[in-house]
Amino acid sequence: MTDVQQSESVAEPTSAEVPSAEVDVDVEVAESGASSSAPASSESGDYEQPTADQLDQEGDIAADYIEELLDIADIDGDIDIDARNGRSYISVNADENANLRLLSKPDTVTALQELTRLAVQNKTGSFSRLILDIAGSRDARQAELATLVERAIARIEEGAEQAALPAMSSYERKLVHDIVSERGFVSNSQGEGRDRHTVITKS
Repeated sequence: MTDVQQSESVAEPTSAEVPSAEVDVDVEVAESGASSSAPASSESGDYEQPTADQLDQEGDIAADYIEELLDIADIDGDIDIDARNGRSYISVNADENANLRLLSKPDTVTALQELTRLAVQNKTGSFSRLILDIAGSRDARQAELATLVERAIARIEEGAEQAALPAMSSYERKLVHDIVSERGFVSNSQGEGRDRHTVITKS
């Protein structure tokens, strides 16, 4: 059985509260290669933030989609729905010995996230930027990003003028910007589409 729970919104720092972090409003559909007739965001900032009701609708649709998928695959998991900073967050968790870990690999989570976004877009007709986490996969990925940043900063401290990280989604780049800012360095996103990546320099 899959248990779906609606979490209350948790206040997080906005981009205005993190001045050194670049605010990304990229077309994530373009980055993932998915196609959609829904409105797209752009670097110029014309992405229209969804309302609280729209985020609630996104979360409910996404939870129903994930729940059906888990039932078909006979995988146990509890679904939590949250909304903050203009995104819906769907978290799927289970006991340590449950078979949910079969879906927690990074590539699998990314693929399921894109499928879930498309399912939401097909229902709402609007661009979706929801974030899917399965069995703590996002925390694991954030730890990987922190390691990448530390290696890049080490190269700069050894004399490099800058260090570029691999291409990532706008969500992951935002995490990188926050980590870089905490370390006292500066980061900016460069490139377009699938090639968009973060470049780190001294402050």
